[in-house]
Amino acid sequence: MYFNPIRTILALILVMLYATLASAQNTIVSGTVTDASNRQPLPYVSVGFPGSSIGISTDANGRFTLRGDKPYTQVQASFVGYKAATITVKPGVEQEVTIRLAPDNRQLSDVLVRSSKKKRYTNKDNPAVELIRKVIANKEKNRPESYNFVEYRQYERMALSLMNVSATIADKKFFRKYKFLLDNRDTTTVPGKNLLPIYLNEKLSQVYYRKSPEKKKTTVLGEKGVNFGSFVDSEGIGVYFKHLYADVDIYANSAVLFTNEFLSPISDNAPNVYKFFITDTIVFNNTKLVELSFTPRNVYDMLYEGSIFITLDGNYAVQKADLTLNRKINLNWVKELNINLEFEQNPDGRFHLSRNNTLADFGISKNKKGGVFGQRTVTFKSYKVNQPRPDTTYEGELAIASEEVKHRSEKFWQENRLDTLNQAQSKVYANVDSLSRMKSFKRTIDIASLLLAGYKGFGPIELGPANTFYSFNPIEGFRLRLGGRTTPQFSKRLMFETYGAYGFKDEKWKMFFSGTYSLKDKQIYRFPQEYIRASFQRDTRIPGQELQFVREDNFLLSFKRGNNDKYLYNDFYRIDYVHEFPSHFSYTLGFRKWTQSPAGSLYFINQVNNAPNVIDNLTTTQATVQLRYAPHEEFYQGKIYRVQFYTKYPVITLNYTAGLKNVLGGENSYQNLMLNVYKHTTLKQLGFVDITAEGGNIFGSVPYPLLTIHRANQTYAYDLLSYNLMNFLEFVSDHYASINVDQHFNGYFFNRIPLFKKLKWRETLSVKALWGGIRDENNPDLHPSLYDFPKELNGDPITYALGNKPYVEGSVGIENIFKVLRVDLVRRFNYLDHPNVAEWGVRTRVSFVF
Repeated sequence: MYFNPIRTILALILVMLYATLASAQNTIVSGTVTDASNRQPLPYVSVGFPGSSIGISTDANGRFTLRGDKPYTQVQASFVGYKAATITVKPGVEQEVTIRLAPDNRQLSDVLVRSSKKKRYTNKDNPAVELIRKVIANKEKNRPESYNFVEYRQYERMALSLMNVSATIADKKFFRKYKFLLDNRDTTTVPGKNLLPIYLNEKLSQVYYRKSPEKKKTTVLGEKGVNFGSFVDSEGIGVYFKHLYADVDIYANSAVLFTNEFLSPISDNAPNVYKFFITDTIVFNNTKLVELSFTPRNVYDMLYEGSIFITLDGNYAVQKADLTLNRKINLNWVKELNINLEFEQNPDGRFHLSRNNTLADFGISKNKKGGVFGQRTVTFKSYKVNQPRPDTTYEGELAIASEEVKHRSEKFWQENRLDTLNQAQSKVYANVDSLSRMKSFKRTIDIASLLLAGYKGFGPIELGPANTFYSFNPIEGFRLRLGGRTTPQFSKRLMFETYGAYGFKDEKWKMFFSGTYSLKDKQIYRFPQEYIRASFQRDTRIPGQELQFVREDNFLLSFKRGNNDKYLYNDFYRIDYVHEFPSHFSYTLGFRKWTQSPAGSLYFINQVNNAPNVIDNLTTTQATVQLRYAPHEEFYQGKIYRVQFYTKYPVITLNYTAGLKNVLGGENSYQNLMLNVYKHTTLKQLGFVDITAEGGNIFGSVPYPLLTIHRANQTYAYDLLSYNLMNFLEFVSDHYASINVDQHFNGYFFNRIPLFKKLKWRETLSVKALWGGIRDENNPDLHPSLYDFPKELNGDPITYALGNKPYVEGSVGIENIFKVLRVDLVRRFNYLDHPNVAEWGVRTRVSFVF
């Protein structure tokens, strides 16, 4: 069963099930710092427990939360231009306070106010900007990679919770059976919010780094996570949210969070996009620190706000960083984000990252209290520098994890955790284990999976997907389809999948059946895969569309523009062997027998003795090889389908197909070679661009159904990989090259227009170009034995070869309309003399993006 991770979280919200109380031994103080003279909140004020190293800065609204693991009795606040204030608090409890700072008249008496106008911010002669430029100039020497050798122990914890669930929900009839869970509340992790933990994953690793030749190797020592059972992909949820919570390297120019690139406050270009202010100076461990507060010049851009503490020892290193987001930022589904980076000093006086704590509040609306709360904490210990290890330590795979590490004892975790679990977190494993065994929970998830994923489970089998039960097209008319597949309850290594469909217009049955067997002792589609699959499919398709194992007959895609009555009936026998490697290189070997028969107004005709000869079908036997390399690829793995995450590395795919004449009735001998390269590139404030380059060549003479029929789109949905104003079967080639550029500006321009920035719309720009042609050996006008290119009844051609100029179309669009809708205005630039083509078109696409 395929589970989208966001949909899975929504399904879990239906049950609202978990939790616990946190320890009451800590001192937690939340509150607001205000100006005593006018009661206005003061941002970026330093607040801490006197006599300790625990401190924080207030946010843009003057708010703060202090957490101490001891019974502290005082809180102190200080700010430039104000007198420091110290108040008494109750030790060992959570409390809310207000601290009022009085202006320091001794400092204010020296200030001459010349105008009531606010002074315009400028970089010129600004000591804060001069300081940040020194930080930027010293970045490289303060990074761990400046050492020849580095090693450390790393502990990572990911937790997800439902937020602000009603305290009385356990008293309602439906939830009474879950009272043992719902009565436990975590109210201390985030003051003012009560959390019901629903997910926890821990990982302990040893990391080794060598500068020359550069190599970073991670050995997983232990991993532990909740298990909801086979109906929820617990591991996939963790992978998905970890991708959203990518590591924030303050010294890097940027970091990708929630699929968007955020510019660091100490990036090379930071002085041009941030405003900086010196807000305090303190002494910590005999090191003088300057607190630099910063805010985006444009609050709608993908930028942080917050503060960083800089050492004044000549290294200008970051000792601490508190990053958050402005509420006006053009970012979806994230109500609040806080990133806290803490650094410790090495024996040589330099600083290394010791703790990275990221807190995110997810929800549909920023004004709603409910939602999902996520916390990812990474702790670093046993930091060693310039202590070389044998070369064998750095060799081998970049990340090593055995099955054994997933079964560590509780004693192992108690002895090796670098950060203790609070009381609520410590109960999550047992709570989820009990929950997953409850029949009522299984029924709830079963219903949710039908509504959200389209499948209904019946133990070892499941039926679906629901959105394919009904569709229609000009050949089959009204079409009904019913399908299903086995689940891991049937077998972990063996899977069967099938469907049957019937067209009420052509009165023909269509069907599909496949069997897949894993050659490894694990579920078939777990990375790295190694399996063999045999299948048979009898179905219709539009020429040029990929014939997938299971075609998704989505009802909404039944609506198409223009003439759409040229189809193929296909009988497709195939056997495939897939082998993936941990390096993300894979190969697929295949053998296929494919019989095509024309349907609708499509026909197969050649010329014999200058007379037309009608051909009923075309049989092709193929041997195929696919090589794919996707270095450092990350993805969410469902039961069958994968959702790839964008990375900075290219994805390279090479396909080779050989046509085998006189083998199982194969009629043609040829070779087809295709290369595809995809690259996702972030452009910092200009958003990101997806570039796909592809080229292919057919060696040999073949009829037009075996030529490359270029991907056209006659639906009203915007297709990223197809030509949206090209008609089906319009262009064929035996050699071609194409480029597809899809640019997303993430609101860079609209964020600077008063009305548009409030709508939070985002701009898109795309260009698609296709070069190609047909050699004489594949031209039916020169070789009558080849199939004639299709024509209309009046003799007008339908199918063409590309000429000396490329086919080009482009579009400008607006996305993030209502947070989910993209609308593109598409223009076709040439070949406008072809019949039934449009120069302009409007296409839409639905996508959930951050």
